[in-house]
Amino acid sequence: MELFQFFKILHIIGGFIALFVFWVPIVTKKGGKAHRVTGWVYTGGMIVVAISAFYMGAYRIFFDQHANPELVSFSWFLIFIAILSSAAAYYGIRVLRYKNRKDRHRNVLDLFYPLLLLSSGIGMCIYGGVNDVPLLTWFPLVGIFLGISQLSYWLQKPKKKMHWWFEHFSGMLACCISTITAFMVFGAPRLLAIESVSILLWFLPTIVITPLIVGLSIYYRKKFIKKAA
Repeated sequence: MELFQFFKILHIIGGFIALFVFWVPIVTKKGGKAHRVTGWVYTGGMIVVAISAFYMGAYRIFFDQHANPELVSFSWFLIFIAILSSAAAYYGIRVLRYKNRKDRHRNVLDLFYPLLLLSSGIGMCIYGGVNDVPLLTWFPLVGIFLGISQLSYWLQKPKKKMHWWFEHFSGMLACCISTITAFMVFGAPRLLAIESVSILLWFLPTIVITPLIVGLSIYYRKKFIKKAA
C-alpha cells in the first residue's frame, strides 16, 4: 500500500470518528465520565485527521506532478484545516492544564500555535484573493480571529472566574467547525457524488456554531453567577 493511501485511510477513519462523537461532549454533563471519555476520543480522531491532512496536502502540492491548480488550491485548504483543527483542540486542552494561572502565560509552544494559526490564516486569505478562490479568501478569517483571541487570552492576566471553562468549550467548538467544514467540502460531495456544492454550505458550520458558542457562553456565565450567589 502506498504511503499516501495509508494516510488517506487514516484520515477517513479519524474523520468519521470525530464526526460521530463531537456532539456527545456538548450535550453530556460537563466534567462527567461520558464528557471526558468522548472528548478524548474526539481529540484522538482530530489528531489523526490533522496529521494525515497535513501530509496529503503537502504531498499534492510539492510532490504530485499531476496535480492541477484546483487540486493544489484544495490541498492548501486541507493544510489550513489541519492547522485550524489541531490549534483549536490543543488550545482547548491546554487552557485546562493552566486553569489556575494568575499571571500572563509565556509557554513557547502555547504561543506558537496561535501565531501559526494567525499567520497561516493571513497567508491563505492572500492566496485565495490572488487566485480568486472565495473559500480560501474568506474562511481563513475564522483562523485569524481564533489566533488573535488565543494570543489575547494567553498574554493577559485572567480577569473572569471560570475563564478556563469558557475558553475550553469555545476552543473545542471551534475545532468542531473545522471538522464539519472539512466534511462539507471534501467528504459529503464524494460520498454523494456531487460535483459542485454551494459555497454557502461550506460556511454553514461557522454560521451555526459561532452563535452557539456565544449563546452557551451567556447561558453558563449566568448559571455560574447564580450558583455563586
